[in-house]
Amino acid sequence: MMSTFTLSDWRDIRLVAFDVDGTLYSQRPLRLRMGRDLLIHTLAKRDWSAIGVVSAYRQKRERLAVEEVVDFDRVLIAETAKATSMSPERVQAIVSEWIERRPLRYLRNCLFSGVPQLFAGLERAGKKIGIFSDYPATEKLTAMGLAAHHVVAASDVGLLKPHAGGLQSLMDAASATAPQTLFIGDRADRDGVAGQRAGVKILIRSSKPIGAFQTFRTYHDPLFDPFMR
Repeated sequence: MMSTFTLSDWRDIRLVAFDVDGTLYSQRPLRLRMGRDLLIHTLAKRDWSAIGVVSAYRQKRERLAVEEVVDFDRVLIAETAKATSMSPERVQAIVSEWIERRPLRYLRNCLFSGVPQLFAGLERAGKKIGIFSDYPATEKLTAMGLAAHHVVAASDVGLLKPHAGGLQSLMDAASATAPQTLFIGDRADRDGVAGQRAGVKILIRSSKPIGAFQTFRTYHDPLFDPFMR
């Protein structure tokens, strides 16, 4: 277990960095809605290509993250194209539509309770709000009605989490040191490890304890009380 983050530690925090998917919004209802839409599309068009691409893309993305492949975007599209016997251009079009654009309409309704209030409170307190996501995040923030001072996606540095390059880039942009940074995520194996490598303070949103990391269940946890009034 890392050192416990307490209310008194907020005094030294300059940058609060957030992951997005599963951290700011619940992925389960989003996946159910997207699964429904994808199935309806597939049956109406009698075309299974979108389902095949989305499935292969996600599986390969997980592996490339573990292997910390440099320039992963190019490799990911090429490998997915090969696996689905499609052109890279067709794969990119399906990914852009089904993974990046179509989910946007549902995000606001999947937002975790307390997130808008926390963002507003951090802004009032003069804290820098950063986003460090494996996926493009700017349009997602807009769709959720949120704003951040600095946004870094994995594609900006060419490496997926748990590599800490994106988090370091975010700290550089915010002129924050590791002791001045708190990173909030939901995956210990990705967000947690990236935070450890960067030497920042870490909180993991989880309904269950995770041995090596400090967790919280909701954004109404007393840890966030100073910003929720």
